[in-house]
Amino acid sequence: MIVIGAGIAGLALTRELYRGGIDARTIEKREIASDSGLAINLPGNAMAALQQMGLRDAVAEIGYPTKRREYRTEKGRLLFSVNETEFWGPDHQPRCILRSDLTRILRHDLPGYLFEFGREVSAVRQEKQLVTLSFADGSKRTTDRLVGADGVNSTVRAKVFEQASQASLLSRFSWRFMADNPGIDCWTLWAGPTSMLLLIPISNERVYVWATVSNRYINDDPTEFPIKYFEIFPSIARSIIDRVAVEPYQLHYSPLQEVRMQKWFNGQTLLIGDAAHGMAPVWAQGAALGIEDAVELANLLSRKLNWHDTLQQFEAQRRPRIEHVFRMTDKMSKAAQLPPVVRKFLLPVVGRRTYATTYKPLMAGTN
Repeated sequence: MIVIGAGIAGLALTRELYRGGIDARTIEKREIASDSGLAINLPGNAMAALQQMGLRDAVAEIGYPTKRREYRTEKGRLLFSVNETEFWGPDHQPRCILRSDLTRILRHDLPGYLFEFGREVSAVRQEKQLVTLSFADGSKRTTDRLVGADGVNSTVRAKVFEQASQASLLSRFSWRFMADNPGIDCWTLWAGPTSMLLLIPISNERVYVWATVSNRYINDDPTEFPIKYFEIFPSIARSIIDRVAVEPYQLHYSPLQEVRMQKWFNGQTLLIGDAAHGMAPVWAQGAALGIEDAVELANLLSRKLNWHDTLQQFEAQRRPRIEHVFRMTDKMSKAAQLPPVVRKFLLPVVGRRTYATTYKPLMAGTN
């Protein structure tokens, strides 16, 4: 088996296959992930999947506990909050962790021969029961089972799947970076008429920052951070934005993209993680669902079914869970597009209920 992509889903799958004694090699086009210096939010179902992998304690030791969520207006008024410790329980307490720390944990104790970095796939050809991979350096490789875990802009998806080969663009304007903690102690989102700002502590000293501006309001260069759209936020949030202009924060520009596919496998090839179901970060499920995919696929492979039956069972078991998150993402996205006055009235009434409706079906971890 060959796995394309050594992001979080690809690393989780490589680890689970190795633990299960399944021979596989993982190929990654980059030498190092471009966003490895950023952080990632791991909801309770991600922690449950990591627990199945035997990694929960390692992640919990390093990751900062996200004990509470707060949803606020652009002026700082609290719309509603959620006690995540109470909701998920101590075993699955959400965490925020540096991506580099998470990938290091996923790769820990794995032999180096499992990975090939700096190799880019240029073509994929399927015939009969084999897949032939061509690489940018002119070399080729053949396998009977291929897994594309190469992200929202998946090369494997583009080469193998005729439909939905391109990710849909939800928003051109999204940025992520790390900053000094201005004094917050929980997951905090400020939502204004045109922009949103999310801060998640990774320690008492540092926060992970995500910022976005609606496509409807600006036509600026998306690679330039538009400080003016965040000046409406309260001082504790604006202190982060004000320092963007004077401090050399490493801004990571990342448009919001989505992948929805009617089928995740074709011939001998399967897609997992964002390559199969990339979604907006409304519920922080990108990495969580990718880790779950890896655990579920490895479990199915351990049963030594034929590859075709494995593909069908994987999709049948994972599809309802993924579609649930998409439905809840759509629901929250529609609420975010309501006029501000309506949103401020509605969210205090339905916010906690929507959170519970979204996450309760995910509390059992992988299916």
